[in-house]
Amino acid sequence: MNQASDATANPTALVARCCRWLETEEPPPALGQLAERSGLSPWQLHRLFKQATGLTPKAYAKAHRARALRAALQPGQSDSVTDAAYSSGYAASSSFYRDAGAMLGMAPGDYRRGGMRQTIRFAVAECTLGSILVACTERGVCCVLLGDDAEALVQDLQQRFPLAELVGGDAGFEHTVAQVVALVEQPRRGLALPLDVQGTVFQQRVWQALCAIPAGQTLSYSELALRLGMPTGARAVASAVAANPIAVAVPCHRVVRNDGSISGYRWGVERKRALLLREARQAQEAAGKDAGHAPLRQAGSA
Repeated sequence: MNQASDATANPTALVARCCRWLETEEPPPALGQLAERSGLSPWQLHRLFKQATGLTPKAYAKAHRARALRAALQPGQSDSVTDAAYSSGYAASSSFYRDAGAMLGMAPGDYRRGGMRQTIRFAVAECTLGSILVACTERGVCCVLLGDDAEALVQDLQQRFPLAELVGGDAGFEHTVAQVVALVEQPRRGLALPLDVQGTVFQQRVWQALCAIPAGQTLSYSELALRLGMPTGARAVASAVAANPIAVAVPCHRVVRNDGSISGYRWGVERKRALLLREARQAQEAAGKDAGHAPLRQAGSA
């Protein structure tokens, strides 16, 4: 059995070897190098790797470096930010500072201090689904939470950002909250606000796919996994969907079971059902309006 046929016969072992190379070598090997070592074409390796992990080799290497960086920046793990950069695999501080902000959602020095300098503005309002909490960093909306108890929503936010400075929104922030509430009431309008979605590379990839599902439509977890190039990854995709911190704006409610039934929703199954019914009704209304404005055709005309 040649190297290529051995690799395709045991893809799990092959992907595991590639992961080790990506985790331990600096710089991480490129796709072409991994393919050459594996005896496969770059296209074959890319497909196998993505099916197994849900990520490309390049994205996997980036995610691993981000995990290593977060670990190195924990209190007591390094003497300085520079030490953390080198211990997490960076050979140059310039590339480290170029990547760190996007990886961490804040400056590395702030992250090392536990996020204490990160300021999050928030406010709680009411909508037809109950209480809604909207929270923003300087980068954009970082949390939209739904519930029955405003105090419980604030506690949830505190648990998500235990060392951040939480500041009640001022009068200007009311406009941001109003835009999010309007999205809940009329999802088809979309949200014209930047998002600061903090999660792993894989989670962010799943959340981006959620945003591509139009209002009024749904996908099953299996269908979403297939769109992501992970035909056997429905369980991993479901976990990422469940971890979404931004209700409605990142529409995790548009994913249902394979039989079309409505499954669990962290903010309540009834809210999920109400959102889906609202979106379906608004989609039908919009389709009716479009049909009413369509040009008339004579019978038999092409």
